[in-house]
Amino acid sequence: MFKNNLKVAWRNLKSNKLFSGINIIGLSMGLTIVMLLFLFISHERSFDSMFPKKDRIQRVLLKTDGDFGFEIWATVPPVTALAMKEEVTNVESATRLLKHNFGRPASLRINNQNFTEDLFYWVDKELLTIFDVELVKGDAATALDRPGTVILSETAAQTYFNQENPVGQTIMVDNERELEVTGVYKDFPENSTLDAEIMASSNGYWFYDRKSWSNASFETYCLLKENVSIDATQTQIDQMLDANLAKENQWYSFGLQPLGKVHLYSASYGNSYTSRIGDINEVRNLTYLAILILLIACVNYMNLTTARSQKRSKEVGISKTLGASSESLVGRFYVETGLITAISIVLGVALTLLLLPSFNALTNQHLTLDLLLNPSFVLAALGVWLVTTLFSGLYPSMYLSRFMPKEILSPSLKRGKGNVVIRKGLVVMQFAASTALIVGVMVIYQQTQYIQNKNLGFAADNVMAVSIGGLRGEENKDALVQEFKNLSEVTAVSMVQGYPGMDVSGRTLKRKGTDEQGLNIQTNVTDASIVDALKLHLLAGSSLPKFKNEKDTLVEVVLNKKAIDYLGFSPEEAIGKEVYIGVPNTIVGVVDDFNYESLHQPIGAYAFHNSQSEGKSFMLVRFKSGNLGHTVAGLKSTFTRIVPNLDFNYSFLDQNIARMYAREKRAGQISIVFCLLAIFVAALGLFGLAAYTAEQRRKEIGIRKVLGASVGKISQMLSMDFAKLVLIALLIGFPLAYFSMENWLEGFAYRIDIQWWVFLLAGTIALGIALLTVSFQSIRAALTNPVKSLRTE
Repeated sequence: MFKNNLKVAWRNLKSNKLFSGINIIGLSMGLTIVMLLFLFISHERSFDSMFPKKDRIQRVLLKTDGDFGFEIWATVPPVTALAMKEEVTNVESATRLLKHNFGRPASLRINNQNFTEDLFYWVDKELLTIFDVELVKGDAATALDRPGTVILSETAAQTYFNQENPVGQTIMVDNERELEVTGVYKDFPENSTLDAEIMASSNGYWFYDRKSWSNASFETYCLLKENVSIDATQTQIDQMLDANLAKENQWYSFGLQPLGKVHLYSASYGNSYTSRIGDINEVRNLTYLAILILLIACVNYMNLTTARSQKRSKEVGISKTLGASSESLVGRFYVETGLITAISIVLGVALTLLLLPSFNALTNQHLTLDLLLNPSFVLAALGVWLVTTLFSGLYPSMYLSRFMPKEILSPSLKRGKGNVVIRKGLVVMQFAASTALIVGVMVIYQQTQYIQNKNLGFAADNVMAVSIGGLRGEENKDALVQEFKNLSEVTAVSMVQGYPGMDVSGRTLKRKGTDEQGLNIQTNVTDASIVDALKLHLLAGSSLPKFKNEKDTLVEVVLNKKAIDYLGFSPEEAIGKEVYIGVPNTIVGVVDDFNYESLHQPIGAYAFHNSQSEGKSFMLVRFKSGNLGHTVAGLKSTFTRIVPNLDFNYSFLDQNIARMYAREKRAGQISIVFCLLAIFVAALGLFGLAAYTAEQRRKEIGIRKVLGASVGKISQMLSMDFAKLVLIALLIGFPLAYFSMENWLEGFAYRIDIQWWVFLLAGTIALGIALLTVSFQSIRAALTNPVKSLRTE
């Protein structure tokens, strides 16, 4: 029976090439999208699954109080790990990670060559046992025991030492610390939160035995004992904090985050060092999109199959006359559906292989073809085939198998209104979803453009950030600044701790006197040229002094307007006033507010100062627009001549700012691509309904033509029916799009307002696509010879 049904299904496919082709194209497109999104979602959800103790590893989070805006940080004070190992009985071990110089690049000198490493971490030795880091050279038990030791990833070892064995070799870091290589470890996979290329021992480093409960700059992981309660552990951690820090000094509390949630549930957390942060909302949205597109593809199959009901009724009637049961006919139609979906799956896999490189470029991922051979993917593909077959074939098989033999003798096949309503309802659903997608894409694009074009309060274009973390001695720094300024293309040079878009130092701003609460403020060590380098708008006073004696303990500060407003001064009144930011500071200048963080965050208080408390890790070099290659070559030549033992490592400030919105840009690109594909698949469904309607009304059309109706009038009559469906879809899709996009925009402190014309344009596009889709069937039906339409069957 199955073999016979398969033969019948194959003959039907070949005898109806147009409908079969559209069915297969629609399903294969939908399945391709689902498979690509499945690969992406599976990769995102697989993070940190390779660590054997993953279920017991927790990251320690810091939750600030109201003075700091109730934020969650991924870093905690240095003493946290030490105290947890001693005082929290549920904790078996704990480890700290500090990205070199609080996230700045490390300057390396190896075998008389200069390098820059962005993924250099100082770590406790416990990290190797907690995460079961596998060493291919050296002994994991002792590799980081001694001060001044370091281990490299296989990639880093190859980069810095080629084929030479790095164990026993030395690395000079920032021209001040020599480290001995004691091991080489396997590269962390692409789906690992740990991304270190070099890990140096914290033993002997400045934070190793530091007992401070401030300076929250250290990512900390703890390994819980077997079968302990998370709630009980949290209680012990709270008790630990109370025992070591007085309540009035507790501006934060601690929380635990399972390792399995670090990647996807940390997008809104501050101070995270890892370069691999995902977003659970993005994964959820793409999951919903995959399900939606698959449903649209299945609905298309239903519409296209039932559109051929006139022809299939004869087959059913004859089969029933010859004794076929409804159950056997259901099986026959399911075999046909299964065959079509199987062909679509094969084509979908082929398209997935073909489009994977482009999808990787779109999502900035490194998904490989190996994932397609993964048992979970194979099982998922089989599951998708089964679900698609069952869902797609359910309505057509039940609908067609109910035909009665006597209906063959009827002059036309008449179906109940309920079936028509269902089909029209499904098309309304498709276009409601498509309309919502169109509106969503337009809003995302507008917000992305708004972010790119918004006046940030400073000029990020034509500014290069040159890393000078390894440059020692103020004389050397001053000499490099002077040589840069001598270049004709350079207009300003400023040494800074960090630049906009980068974390600097968090402190508390307090009014002089009895201000106990204070205001969270970001502080940045710099010099007098910062105003010119960033083109800040100076509201009152001046920039920092150009010259400052090393023995001068007076700290001058330039505050932004947000800070001045908190102090209760006008910009002019603030000049010369003393404020407390850790130590007394004298205000010498006030600049207008500028967006030093992502536009997701409102502008906070900010201060440029000339204290010696922190180092200056970058030079901001403003240059004239023109021959960029010539400018970069000149700066590199000058840098290499003045600082021969450092690598010339630079980035452009506007590109660094743009990277803060990489997630939004990626979401916008993915939305545009899959929105177009979803509309294409939905248009196929409308084509199916148009074919069905033309078939049902062919005698009516013939009669109208005999009575003198023109092709245009008949085409308009059929098209208007579909236009009504699209208008209903707009009424449903617009509210859905508005509320979902308003919810998305709430994540931005600075955002656009959704304009009325967005809905008008989206509706026009949807209506245009619908009319263009149905016009082919409408004109074809209107051009049919009425003799054929009216012939009695």
